[in-house]
Amino acid sequence: MNVLLCPLGDPGYLYPALAVGRELRRRSHTVHVLAGPRAAPLVTEAVLDLSAATDDTALSVAHWTARGPEQYTEVARAVRRLRPDVLLTSVLNHGALVAAEATDLPVVVLGLAAHLWPYRSGGAGPADTHDRTWRLTETLKHYQALRAAAGLAPRHDRHPETPLLGTTFLLRGHPDLEPADAELPPAVRHVGPCWWEPEPPSAEPLPDSKPLAYVHLGRTFGGTSLWPRLNTAFTGGTYRAVVKLGRSGAPEAAEGADLVVGRRPWMGPLVDRSELVLTNATSAPVLAALLHGKPLLVAPNGSEQQVLAAACLRAGVARRLPEPGTPATDLRTAIEETAHDAQLRSRAQEIAATLTDGKSEFHAADAVESAAH
Repeated sequence: MNVLLCPLGDPGYLYPALAVGRELRRRSHTVHVLAGPRAAPLVTEAVLDLSAATDDTALSVAHWTARGPEQYTEVARAVRRLRPDVLLTSVLNHGALVAAEATDLPVVVLGLAAHLWPYRSGGAGPADTHDRTWRLTETLKHYQALRAAAGLAPRHDRHPETPLLGTTFLLRGHPDLEPADAELPPAVRHVGPCWWEPEPPSAEPLPDSKPLAYVHLGRTFGGTSLWPRLNTAFTGGTYRAVVKLGRSGAPEAAEGADLVVGRRPWMGPLVDRSELVLTNATSAPVLAALLHGKPLLVAPNGSEQQVLAAACLRAGVARRLPEPGTPATDLRTAIEETAHDAQLRSRAQEIAATLTDGKSEFHAADAVESAAH
């Protein structure tokens, strides 16, 4: 079988695709990875074959709403060159979905840790349903515009989200992140994290004089930056913070704050050494925390952060950081309470055992083989 991986090039999207690609290659399938210059070295480190893309921004999640035509061009060019039997792509890579439809190829979509769009039935109530429907409507606007630009005839699907799900849509979280009564669309299934990271250095030079809190910052979406509260909480306190800069912009660490800030391409070993994970609630840090059995302190802003934060609270693995100006807003206290919450930790460890034993890459590779056949 000839497989083309065409994920978005950002780590949270690229790494799980590489994990599945490695399992497919282990099964003796031919696997190529479409990647731009930034992601190309990671494809090499994963020991997979590179199909070079010329446009990095086309495969960046930061530009998914504006660069759909360029996504489509890059994927369609690779399809013509490699003649794959099946595509594996990321959620929000509409160019790959349209290229697959235009060439009548099956396509498997790697989603996030929780379902973003409406359930077939059940869920967390009317407000949640409204938010999910709005998110689907906005996503479909960009998808439909790209289909029209590619010259494809209008679709008439019974359920509006159908084209976004591909042949099979794989969720990388745990079923307990969804409401107990939620019915997922038939094409959607849970496989687990599909975890891969570049090999870290043999030792991270961090002193052991204080316990660690792992902090992973995402986009603020016009919301409140955590930097002022981080500077206060980690100055003269009990914990040292290791801060991963995601899509959060430049660091704003104050002089004297006990913060180790960087853009490391890996997080697993540091999460394993930490007492908790503080995050805006994007998939990669949430899955890292759950894989290592660590409690979460979530501070969501916009987009999928709200969905995933609610999912973590529902699963009993997280506390939510109150907004500034409300009672109990002290971040230092919230960190202490989260780190020492035995119930949160026990629940996180329970889910960790399920995820680590779940053979997620194996089941994802099964889904790719099934789609191709």
